[in-house]
Amino acid sequence: MTNFLGMRETEKTALFIDGANLYKAARALGFDMDYKSLLAKARSSSQLIRAYYYTAIQEDKEQDYSPLRPLVDWLDYNGYTMVTKMAREFTDATGKKRFKGSTDIELAVDMVNLAERLDHIILFSGNGDFKRAIDVIQSKGLRVSVVSTIKSQPPMASDELRRQADRFFDLADLEKEIGRTGAPPRKPRQNQSDDYDDEYENDFDDEFEDVE
Repeated sequence: MTNFLGMRETEKTALFIDGANLYKAARALGFDMDYKSLLAKARSSSQLIRAYYYTAIQEDKEQDYSPLRPLVDWLDYNGYTMVTKMAREFTDATGKKRFKGSTDIELAVDMVNLAERLDHIILFSGNGDFKRAIDVIQSKGLRVSVVSTIKSQPPMASDELRRQADRFFDLADLEKEIGRTGAPPRKPRQNQSDDYDDEYENDFDDEFEDVE
């Protein structure tokens, strides 16, 4: 039986969420993620083994606080396995303070290591750097599905990643199922690169004020 995101009730499944990449994709489409609904649907549609969430965390040295902390704590207490690292602060050529941090290596290694215990991996990311990891996993006999979007401007999912995946699901088509209905409408951004370092999204303040 095929269910949510191509899951099968008889298959051992794991979710691997590239936090910054998924946040950016959902924001570009104008909605917020409902992580509670995502987990519930995955559990009811498959033998869910793990739901991993990867992100770099920006800590404000002056306030000892990260705007991501409420989301990270909520996910940690509500069924997700969190993999985090501290983002490094630096100043760009214009003198603007930015943060850089990537959990791509951790995500790729965990996918490959866990593959032997799974039947199906669902990757929430459009990052083409994961293509080789998916290739290795598929060689072990697993199905790999990718969730991202090509309906944003610019598209978030790389063409090579979509070609490598067994199935691609556009996030824009999933808004009714895993979008936060209580969230205020958000206009899609036309230019995604202004404040975004490709490895880390650093303007979460208005996104995670209410995570319950």
